[in-house]
Amino acid sequence: MTYDCWTEGMNSKIKPFKIVQKFDEGARKDFAKKMFSELRELSADTVGVSRQSYGPGEQEAMELIARYAQEEGLEVAWDKAANLVISLPGNEQTKPSILCGSHLDSVPHGGNFDGAAGVIAGLMALIQINRSGLDPVVPIKLIALRGEESAWFGLCYLGSYSLFGQMSAKDLDRKHRSSGRTLREYMSEAGADVDAISQGRKLIVPKDISAYVELHIEQGPVMVARDVPVGIVTGLRGNIRYNKVLCQGQAGHSGAVPRWLRHDAVLATADLLNRMDEHWRVLLERGLDLVLTAGTLSTNPETHGLTRIPGECEFSLEFRSQSIETLEAFDELVRAEVRSIEKERGVAFQFPVRDMTEPAIMDSQWISHLSNSCKSLNIRHETLPSGAGHDAAVFANNGVPSAMIFIRNDHGSHNPKEAMEIDDFLRGVEVLHHALQSPP
Repeated sequence: MTYDCWTEGMNSKIKPFKIVQKFDEGARKDFAKKMFSELRELSADTVGVSRQSYGPGEQEAMELIARYAQEEGLEVAWDKAANLVISLPGNEQTKPSILCGSHLDSVPHGGNFDGAAGVIAGLMALIQINRSGLDPVVPIKLIALRGEESAWFGLCYLGSYSLFGQMSAKDLDRKHRSSGRTLREYMSEAGADVDAISQGRKLIVPKDISAYVELHIEQGPVMVARDVPVGIVTGLRGNIRYNKVLCQGQAGHSGAVPRWLRHDAVLATADLLNRMDEHWRVLLERGLDLVLTAGTLSTNPETHGLTRIPGECEFSLEFRSQSIETLEAFDELVRAEVRSIEKERGVAFQFPVRDMTEPAIMDSQWISHLSNSCKSLNIRHETLPSGAGHDAAVFANNGVPSAMIFIRNDHGSHNPKEAMEIDDFLRGVEVLHHALQSPP
């Protein structure tokens, strides 16, 4: 696999290195604790960590990983999307490679393990292979991907979408949630080829990747509830998102307007959400996979008041499923209920252009291979779907055989209370290392 590299400024940050060949369980545990601790210190905020996509926090995290890789004698490069790519020395560049990795950005005030666990696990697997002196059957690379989180620019998978030519000039014009500057500016400053990306040019050839393997914390409660340290992912839910839906009604005096003459935007929104919740319940009873969330909901703070009938209400709407047919059918149900409520309550809903991420199925051979690795290492595991999205979905939907390893993690994700145990993480690293050495 060939990457065009951008390396300016990296060597000045590299310390002289001395490789210690021994990398036993104790050394691996110390290394992992040190890495996570340094990463947390780099990006700590008032309550958790904040590593902005294509921002300083993500860049500093990338450079930390690059420094440790170079200290171990691994090869470091940056691709045209400014993703960090780390290779074993002497990797045969003309052969298709296995990519392992994840992302290093976080949501605002997030946890330290989401994404970073997969990058550190990949680095540790490469270090272990490099120190052993073994020559892998297939070239192996670690990729630390940019901008997996949608929190900063309203679009996820920025680094992986860029690789496969799935970003547009309009996407690059998206504004940062706080600074108001464009994604194009941030990506350019990080060294990405924004001209090629905005033209939708593929920066990588799918056939040059033999597989993509991502380790990640589980972001739900299933593995904790079942007391399982390692999970093998079968598929990833896709989603349809409407970031800002506006329900426009008519403001009025709370005591002077009777119910039959009201055009209450809040009650209309509540009516819609209640109807969709009932549709969700029925679909679940029929055995369909679906989750529904309205993560934001507010009236206009400049005009709302205790005695004022709300004239407008803004909310977000997101639904996820492993089935694209279910997603599309539910979207049609939303639109049908909107038309009904508009007529009944005399309001108007304004929907933005929807964002859609397709579901992805993980490669069956790799699912079996990872499960067999768990059995060989005597590590208790289960197979399960991922409710959250990951870069693995982008690779899978572009024809790359893809797989995921989940690590048990308490208190969910996207919050400072993420609680992955280092012993569970090391089990996951063992599975990754074992599976990479003899791919299916």
